[in-house]
Amino acid sequence: MFNNTQDNQQATPQLKTDNIPAHVAIIMDGNGRWAQKRHLPRIAGHKRGMETVKTITKVASDLGVKVLTLYAFSTENWKRPHDEVSYLMGLPVKFFNDFVPDLVKNNVQVRVMGIKDQLPVQTQKAVNDAIKDTADCTGMILNFALNYGSRLDIRMAVQQIGRQVASGQLDPEQITDQTIDANLMTGFLGNLADPDLLIRTSGEERISNFLLWQIAYSELVFTDVLWPDFDRTVFEQMIMEYQQRDRRFGGIKTSK
Repeated sequence: MFNNTQDNQQATPQLKTDNIPAHVAIIMDGNGRWAQKRHLPRIAGHKRGMETVKTITKVASDLGVKVLTLYAFSTENWKRPHDEVSYLMGLPVKFFNDFVPDLVKNNVQVRVMGIKDQLPVQTQKAVNDAIKDTADCTGMILNFALNYGSRLDIRMAVQQIGRQVASGQLDPEQITDQTIDANLMTGFLGNLADPDLLIRTSGEERISNFLLWQIAYSELVFTDVLWPDFDRTVFEQMIMEYQQRDRRFGGIKTSK
């Protein structure tokens, strides 16, 4: 007689600890809708969303993710209402004040990419202090995209390469993909710059000007779960979805 319970257990995908994506990038979407569904101000969703950041940072580190890049604030987000932007700019201050000791304890290094000098002074200080305080950590990199836009990232990289050409340091024919990689804001990540997995929460299925060059061969996974409700279970489900993908990077797999 067949054991239906056993068959069902075997049919359920299991997380493979030997195939964890090295770089996971997340578009954290749905804070405002989470708050509105509960008849709360949008800032309540952002506050809850930062608690989710803490949870997922710990989970990702525990699972063995090497880089976790979080889209925290885009160059387009300045268009939002002033009060909401002001609140968002204050979140890093509270977040880092509360969470940096835990990050150090868990050997997590903070990095921030984006146009930092356009941020309020208090936000810049919180960011720079967090980077300094975790600089000696050698575990997972928690990389925030803050005042970041991918088109801006690419444009600035092209300008930098153009200056190298104009000064005679670089011949145009010498420009390669690696040249562009090195001049993007993710250049400090080296061979970990390109995400293996990109997750977007809240049901939206667009990239929203995030890591356009870097995600050329990333696996994209979308979930209807709003960011404040995103937890370990959902995160592991996203990774299991990634593990079921057949990554060929434009080639084909040949049988042995």
